[in-house]
Amino acid sequence: MGIRDLLAEVASTYDRTAGSTREVRGQQVLRGVARRIDLVLPPGFRAEGHGGQTTPAATPWIGVFEKEGMQDPKKGLYLAYIFSADLKNVTLTLQQGITWLEEPLGKGRARLEHLRHHAARLRRAVKRQENVGWVDEPDLREGGTRPRAYEAASVIAKVYDTARLPSDVALLEDLYLGVQSLRRAEEFDRVWWASGENDAFELAYALKEHGPQADVSPQDFDPLADFHPKDSGDYTAEITARQQVKQRSHERLVDDFGRYVVGRGFTPITRRQHPKDLVLRRQESERQGREWLVEAKIVRHGNPTVAVREALGQLFEYRHFLYTKETAPFLVGLFSEEVGVYASYLEEHGVASVWRSDEGWDGSPQARGWGMTPS
Repeated sequence: MGIRDLLAEVASTYDRTAGSTREVRGQQVLRGVARRIDLVLPPGFRAEGHGGQTTPAATPWIGVFEKEGMQDPKKGLYLAYIFSADLKNVTLTLQQGITWLEEPLGKGRARLEHLRHHAARLRRAVKRQENVGWVDEPDLREGGTRPRAYEAASVIAKVYDTARLPSDVALLEDLYLGVQSLRRAEEFDRVWWASGENDAFELAYALKEHGPQADVSPQDFDPLADFHPKDSGDYTAEITARQQVKQRSHERLVDDFGRYVVGRGFTPITRRQHPKDLVLRRQESERQGREWLVEAKIVRHGNPTVAVREALGQLFEYRHFLYTKETAPFLVGLFSEEVGVYASYLEEHGVASVWRSDEGWDGSPQARGWGMTPS
């Protein structure tokens, strides 16, 4: 027997209505995968079957893991054969771990958005278009939370009809392609995490409500209670075998503006807001009305082009993923120096701007209208 016979056996014996006990034939097949010696796998890899524990899995699967690599399918990247709920298809897919995202993102749309966003990033790295016959996501034909997450977590996928499975040779060739893609994706993932470019990591696309403070009397209200900007001191980062000393001027910008804007009737909030740089609420209406979403950028070498471009993109992105239409915030770009003609450009797109000036702070007409800067 080989991979082909194993996949066919699961498809013919698995029955989610039969339960998940050891006596159930389909469960026996899956639980016995790890002990099988007849499976021809790429060197250094092992297989493990999953049919659910207390509750039978809607979409059973067989993980293919590197013996010396990632051992936990809850996080990281791995290969898996995932069966559709009707068992008519089985898909070899390069998967992202999904379980570890439950705490920060929940099990709903926020997690799906993050998984698909990162899958698209990884897909460019593995050059999926070079693998003829592969697709992005499988259709598992099941609307449950976990199957939908498996679909969203797929980087690349090869779908097989369980009634017409290819030969073991063909399956193994595809598995080797999967291993190559896994290697590329893992390398990209490591570089991406080490690069420091993941400050806006989609983990924070948690559509969680960061509600107002509990009721407090006016005399006890502290507008800086939830304002905890990061340390503005320089820090050292180890990046790909070299050291870089980075300046946290971004954090100083947020800190200085947050403390300043308190005096103009706003409450600055950074606590539990990542990846948002800063949220502002009116002190007199903490429990109602729209909030202000602030994205801070440092203008480099007197040229605001890149800073404005990044601020605009991130503000739109966060508004889309972190808010509903009913709670959409006002948008503000916060800059380390004047942005010139870009102030009117931003306002045309519904974004106010604030920047440091020789006198302290200045801003676009909309920012002045809100009272964030002097008229």
